[in-house]
Amino acid sequence: MSDSPGDMLAEPMLFDPTAPLTASGNLRRRAVLSDLIGIGARAAALVAVAMLAIVVYGVVSRGASVLSFSFITTNPVGLAGGGIANALIGTFVLVAAAAIIAVPIGVLTGLYLTEFAGARSRSGRALKLALDLMQGLPTIVVGLFVYGLIVIPERKASGFAGAIALSIIMLPLVARASQEVLLLVPGSLREAADALGVDRWRTVLTVILPVATGGIATGAILATARAAGETAPLLICDGIFNPNSTQLMIFGHGVPNIPLLIFTSSEVSISGGFARAWGAAIVLLGAILIANVGARVLLARSRAKMGV
Repeated sequence: MSDSPGDMLAEPMLFDPTAPLTASGNLRRRAVLSDLIGIGARAAALVAVAMLAIVVYGVVSRGASVLSFSFITTNPVGLAGGGIANALIGTFVLVAAAAIIAVPIGVLTGLYLTEFAGARSRSGRALKLALDLMQGLPTIVVGLFVYGLIVIPERKASGFAGAIALSIIMLPLVARASQEVLLLVPGSLREAADALGVDRWRTVLTVILPVATGGIATGAILATARAAGETAPLLICDGIFNPNSTQLMIFGHGVPNIPLLIFTSSEVSISGGFARAWGAAIVLLGAILIANVGARVLLARSRAKMGV
């Protein structure tokens, strides 16, 4: 007995997996939303790059006229003359002293979080929270803390106080970068060392750290570049010095540096002072740019070495 047309219409239509997919109304809305979000993200990235280009162009256009070999190799003369040699050397000394303090502590902190503190460790969670809070701490608050800790008891500003403030700023950056890089080390290396009966500390020193050295160095360079441009902590802790002399020792007296030279030169109502401030800004911007590019290259080599 044959089925009637009404019975055939009542039967549910079977799904054909070979049939082409057709977009429903919900799928079309989601596709449109996805396209809009992608366009918004590209526009935001373009705005960020444009802002950076505007800043770089503004600094270079205003300070290029004073750039010369003597500008980098001579000390300042008076309020608006001479070069920035002593400030350049002072910045290097302060940042190097801060790195000597912050990098070992930061690397050891990253090692503790990745290699020794368990996933449910309370101390590990507390340490991560502390690093996040330190990373978001305003730098002027760091300067005030070091001012009360060192400058007030000694009754004088010093390069050492400035270096301590910069090291506090660098510490969470180095620790977090070290942690992220150490997490990228393949777990098979740890398992192989454990299978051979190697002690944990020896595994860290001879297996894990050599593999992650490039990434750790990248984090240290980025933290150093961040500290090199900080002004507020140095203004509070290292703001009194002879601006026309070169200081290599950080203890007992202030050390000239580029951020404060830019600040003081811009406050002087002399055209030569403004020009010198813009020229020093170009030098500082160029140094930070070189450090960041070098860090990115080093990070790419480190990732290729780890196979990630």
